[in-house]
Amino acid sequence: FSFNRKKMNLKSERRGIHVDQSELLCKKGCGYYGNPAWQGFCSKCWREEYHKARQKQIQEDWELAERLQREEEEAYASSQSTQGAQSLTFSKFEEKKTNEKTRKVTTVKKFFTASSRAGAKKEIQEAKAPSPSINRQASIETDRVSKEFIEFLKTYHKPGQDIYKQCKLFLDTMNHKRDLSIEEQSECAQDFYQNVADKLQTRWKVPPEKVEKAMDQIEKYIMTRQYKYVFCPETTDDEKKDLAVQKRIRALHWVTPQMLCVPVNEEIPEVSDMVVKAITDIIEMDSKRVPRDKLACITKCSKHIFNAIKITKNEPASADDFLPTLIYIVLKGNPPRLQSNIQYITRFCNPSRLMTGEDGYYFTNLCCAVAFIEKLDAQSLNLSQEDFDRFMTGQTSPKKQESDSFSPDVCLGVKQMCKSLDLLSQLNERQERIVSEAKKLEKDLIDWTDGITKEVEEIVEKYPLEIKPKSQALAAIDSENVENDKLPPPLQPQVYAG
Repeated sequence: FSFNRKKMNLKSERRGIHVDQSELLCKKGCGYYGNPAWQGFCSKCWREEYHKARQKQIQEDWELAERLQREEEEAYASSQSTQGAQSLTFSKFEEKKTNEKTRKVTTVKKFFTASSRAGAKKEIQEAKAPSPSINRQASIETDRVSKEFIEFLKTYHKPGQDIYKQCKLFLDTMNHKRDLSIEEQSECAQDFYQNVADKLQTRWKVPPEKVEKAMDQIEKYIMTRQYKYVFCPETTDDEKKDLAVQKRIRALHWVTPQMLCVPVNEEIPEVSDMVVKAITDIIEMDSKRVPRDKLACITKCSKHIFNAIKITKNEPASADDFLPTLIYIVLKGNPPRLQSNIQYITRFCNPSRLMTGEDGYYFTNLCCAVAFIEKLDAQSLNLSQEDFDRFMTGQTSPKKQESDSFSPDVCLGVKQMCKSLDLLSQLNERQERIVSEAKKLEKDLIDWTDGITKEVEEIVEKYPLEIKPKSQALAAIDSENVENDKLPPPLQPQVYAG
């Protein structure tokens, strides 16, 4: 009872979870939505910061290589032994590093250069035989998406042929760049999106509404084919993060809607259905291949949450209501491979979708919800650290409300019996707590008595009490004056009237 009363008081004072609208935006102030995976930047600003850091790293590598080469040359000049072979080895290393840098700089340019005769000849060979880089049986979904993409491009006539050619070149390049890190592959994909979108608007004069549709189809086509290679690759720690988040959510199974200040009443049938649909949507996200389809699942989940809040409160939901409810849905649903899906969307989704619009807003809120779950502590739930630790270790769990414990058709006797058992359990806990505190108080009193006694003994031992003999009383000054009666009276003050 005291916990619930405290919870109500804290709820009236402040909300446990609050994210201001400005916290969702890019911290560079460009006005687009940021993302925790991009350290709070939007896609555009993050790429700029990433390029700066990458160029700085390249420069530092070159300076290190030059310094090592100078040391190697000095060592070779001072000694004509085996240092010559080592210098030759280092020269080969420098040449390899130079080629690597040149390759990385020109990678993006190669994606979009006009196809040469050799490229056209290679494309014809691909049409005759399966690509050697994709030597596998294409799945039914891949074939279906490819046919839909070709049919869609037919409506664009000449630009459609160029778009298809660019996509084929990009896929072929990506298939030969499996040794690149996932960040570099993501950068290549983002450059490809940007370049194609610019060409659609400038060179091919496609209307803006058709550009958006074309980019959606392009993303669907290339990411369906690349999904198995770029989703949760073995070179990253995505799987490790998935397991950590899943374990964390399982440990937080005891969190109730009241602790998160969730304005959702699941006793209302419509609200309960909305909650189930929201959980289904967030779980279904893992079954999609295309980043846009995964975003669509997040958007549908979020809209069900808003509807549930609206039905419960009988008024439109606010952002302060939405985020706690989204956190509750994630805790209750525990979506599979949550971090992998977030990373996949961040790396390979069309950046325009993540930076603006409702998809970007809902995705940013999901990232905030996951970050909150990872850092959730006692203060976030308005609990004491002792209670939080007990709940996390499974020693006990929060008491449920009576409305959550019984269904409407349970008889009154069973309710009264369970209520009495619950009351006895609470009294037993209080009695144990009182006995424990009484024993602690008794021990403290004994320790205090022993401490005082020891201190007194130490002081008495250090400063022993010495009793001196009583000295004779001193005689009065006038004790020997026997003529006291002859003394004049004391002087009296005179009042001067003058």
